[in-house]
Amino acid sequence: MGEISIERQHLDRLLADSASTYGAPYQQAFAELAGTHRGRPVSEILPLLRRAADEALLGFTDADLREQAQAISAGEPYVLRVTVA
Repeated sequence: MGEISIERQHLDRLLADSASTYGAPYQQAFAELAGTHRGRPVSEILPLLRRAADEALLGFTDADLREQAQAISAGEPYVLRVTVA
């Protein structure tokens, strides 16, 4: 399980929101990768997750993204604990 802390005014960076000014919310990008990259190597998934996180301006660490990529590769659910400051 991963954890991230995010300020209240930036919550739309994480959640899919049709009113969001961000082109590809991370939640949507993660779901798409989970649907298309199951069984693929972590090394192939990792840069795609990094790009999605960077576009959403989320501060995931490399370890966070690697854990998420491993879950996608294995087809396992991934739980993200979000703390809103």
